[in-house]
Amino acid sequence: MADKAGKKGGRPDIGSLGGILISVAGILGGLVLEGGKIADVSQITAGIIVLGGTLGAVMLTSPLSCLIKAIRKLSAVFFEESQDPSHVIEEIITYATRARKNGIVSLETELEKIDDPFLRKALNLAIDGTDLQDIRKMMELEMAIDEERAEATARVYEVAGGYSPTVGIIGAVLGLIQVMKNLENIDAVGHGIAVAFVATVYGVASANLFFLPAASKIKARMAAETQRKELILEGVSGIVEGLNPKLIRSKLEAYVHGAPGKKKKGKEPAQAKVNEAPAGVEA
Repeated sequence: MADKAGKKGGRPDIGSLGGILISVAGILGGLVLEGGKIADVSQITAGIIVLGGTLGAVMLTSPLSCLIKAIRKLSAVFFEESQDPSHVIEEIITYATRARKNGIVSLETELEKIDDPFLRKALNLAIDGTDLQDIRKMMELEMAIDEERAEATARVYEVAGGYSPTVGIIGAVLGLIQVMKNLENIDAVGHGIAVAFVATVYGVASANLFFLPAASKIKARMAAETQRKELILEGVSGIVEGLNPKLIRSKLEAYVHGAPGKKKKGKEPAQAKVNEAPAGVEA
């Protein structure tokens, strides 16, 4: 079994947190260096217009259930929960060694101790004597469905990133309308125009500093998770085939070192699942 260090955790993603802080600090720092004040872009009204308008547009575009899932998935942007592939390999090698000595049925007592549901399901199918090709088809179908769900979640943030700049422009126009009502006070016109354009800043900034990067990070998380599941499936396949544990380790270590050819090979069947019926996928 893998030790506790290899199991899923919720350690903060320094890249995401640092990226947000650096981008905001850079923009506000540039504003201050140009003689501006942070108060110049601190407009609650503009924030309400941009966030409220964007949320409404997203709710109209995406199913409510998908929107809720996207909100819950937001933690994946700032916290890394992926499992260390090296620990997964050690766990698989342990099972492969035991299966080679005592037969694959001997692993049945270990199923309840396996925390990873994907590995537990794959091994359970193998222990039940399911044909290797059928195991691959079922597990690859599950991978494809998970990928589609992650894509749907990422699309919610992509949609928000597409609408927020436009909503920001709407907010700017609304501000200009209010400015035009008070043209008799020429001293306040310049200030009013500056305030009106804060909504545009909010819209463009939220899209390019949060919504679109969040969508990309969710896709990157899913790509890493898919590669981890491909590793597991390859390892279970080796156990079913009765391969030497050393040979299984050699094959699986390609995933740890990021061999592009191995990843691509694993991705093609999963993508085919999306476009074809499950029975049409080649193992």
